[in-house]
Amino acid sequence: MAVKTEIGYTTPDVITVRGKNLSTEIFGNFDFIDMIYWLNFSRMPEPREKAMANLILVAAADHGLTPSALSARLTFLGAPESVQGAVAAGLLGAGSRFLGTVQNVAEMYKKGAAELDDNASDEAVMECARQLVREYRASRTPISGLGHNIHVHGDPRVPVLRDISEQHGYFGKHWRLALAIPVVLEQERGKRLPLNGAGALGAIIADMGLDGIFGRGLMLVGRAAGLVAHIREEVESPTGQELWDLVLDQDPRNVKATSGY
Repeated sequence: MAVKTEIGYTTPDVITVRGKNLSTEIFGNFDFIDMIYWLNFSRMPEPREKAMANLILVAAADHGLTPSALSARLTFLGAPESVQGAVAAGLLGAGSRFLGTVQNVAEMYKKGAAELDDNASDEAVMECARQLVREYRASRTPISGLGHNIHVHGDPRVPVLRDISEQHGYFGKHWRLALAIPVVLEQERGKRLPLNGAGALGAIIADMGLDGIFGRGLMLVGRAAGLVAHIREEVESPTGQELWDLVLDQDPRNVKATSGY
């Protein structure tokens, strides 16, 4: 029994992707975001969808020496023959604290705003935010998408992401809920935790009607480009060994272990 997938198949003469001939119908006609949408949804993206997907990819690409970049650089230090291994190492850290947060946030907003009408009043949105905050507090679960260890007074990405969302018609109930949650937190608990980039991107994904896995997938694809850049810089201007030396220098347990070398 043959195992088949609707995504695509190959014969001796033709490669087919979602019913289109890769060589004659896709090459030269699709850009990368077209291909992403065609693979996932069997359709081309609308212009506004393409603009927002591109925004998400750009936003995910790089944030400096994050855990994913450090993982990629240190893996490349140990296995310079394995670029794919270094990129994979960086992507494996996309979880509930870094990068993968976008999926968690989008799913939280979708669940939290499920009963809200698209034209819900500000009062209804605030009440929805209060219920969510109280639910998470009762279960002692932290609310993702809030606060930042560097941008303590507000994430500079958020107002820009909001503006672009509004321009393309993707500022809906999930964005409104996202903005209401920090207000409720400050009112009820005296905590000032502004919306961060992950929270804003989660709102975009939810208001676009995309599922959380697709949202995380876009983040992973975007970050892969940044990790390749880190690996290339590691070749030209190595920092991995310096990072590892810092670990050795700071750990007193290494004194005996390295004294014979």
